[in-house]
Amino acid sequence: MEKQSIILVRYGEISLKGLNRHVFIDLLVKNIRNTLKHIDDVSVRKIQGRIIVTLPADKAEAAAEMLTRVFGIVSISIAAVVPSEMAAIEEAVLVEARRHPFDTFRVSAKRGNKKFPMKSPDIARHLGGTVLKNIPGKKVKMQGADLDIWVEVRDETYVYSKFIPCRGGLPVGSSGKGVLLLSGGIDSPVAGYMMAKRGIRPVCVYFHSFPYTSDRAKEKVIDLAKILSRYTGRIDLYVIPFTDIQTKIVRECPERQTTIIIRRFMMRIAERIASMTGAGSLMTGESLGQVASQTQEGLAATNAVVSKPVLRPLIGMDKQEIVKIAEDIGTFETSILPYEDCCTIFVPKHPETKPKLAFVERGEAPMMADAEAMITQAVEDAEIVRL
Repeated sequence: MEKQSIILVRYGEISLKGLNRHVFIDLLVKNIRNTLKHIDDVSVRKIQGRIIVTLPADKAEAAAEMLTRVFGIVSISIAAVVPSEMAAIEEAVLVEARRHPFDTFRVSAKRGNKKFPMKSPDIARHLGGTVLKNIPGKKVKMQGADLDIWVEVRDETYVYSKFIPCRGGLPVGSSGKGVLLLSGGIDSPVAGYMMAKRGIRPVCVYFHSFPYTSDRAKEKVIDLAKILSRYTGRIDLYVIPFTDIQTKIVRECPERQTTIIIRRFMMRIAERIASMTGAGSLMTGESLGQVASQTQEGLAATNAVVSKPVLRPLIGMDKQEIVKIAEDIGTFETSILPYEDCCTIFVPKHPETKPKLAFVERGEAPMMADAEAMITQAVEDAEIVRL
């Protein structure tokens, strides 16, 4: 029979939920199963306060690495599982200890099975004595030991010596869907990541102005969505043909207002996609004051054309903070590839930084007769890339 391993999954914030806690746990179990679906012979089950993943031993390390990207998990441990009998537990602790070089050690025990005859401190002391008797030359050290061995006595007993930190947050999907305006830059993938960590499943929208933006720019955004999907699961990316709308804005609207008006049309289209997909919000990578359109007045002018909430998780962050997260999640190197998106073309020399809404509405008036038809056509002509 193929040797099996278990991964002990711990969740944090979910445990603070009330009567609907089981909804979050069940969704986390579903997301874990989806993450590991390409590994054969995996089972995922709930126990009190934990989720147990059982799988072939030779797949455990790879599976653990995948689980570090699943939101809702705070840490995992690859553990041995044995019957809750002292002789079996002693043997498992010795096997775990002999796997590591160490001079000092500590054993910590937690008794979840109250039928077990020894209390947690007594279990730890007994197992510490077992190590001292069977592995000569070692010392117990309660703080800063070379090796920490943990023992959880439940219906079965789990023995492990390593906590692998994960990303925490809430299970993706627990907060519904949101439409992410995904460009080829650094900020928007980070925004999508941060909102996914709060449980939102992203639907991505990219505005493509061919031939002003190349197919390489589109491929770059697809690659960014693929990286994001490592954390979120499946992503639908809507590639919106935006050339006609953008060029009409540049041709017919006041130059100083073109950036704001372009942004307002993007928001209108993103809200249309949200309505089609059941998304409850829009999400952007805007940071206050970072560029001309991201002033309080500029954000108010773009918000004015939509009724759904606009979530901006980066709003109070500086660029270095955003870059650090992009590097951590693996999007930075792709984001800095030199392929321009539609937000970087036709930029006015002197953009409006404090637009008054009435003036913006007057400036975009030449667009409004055909606006509904152009938005509808752009959405109908969207290419949907499923990742």
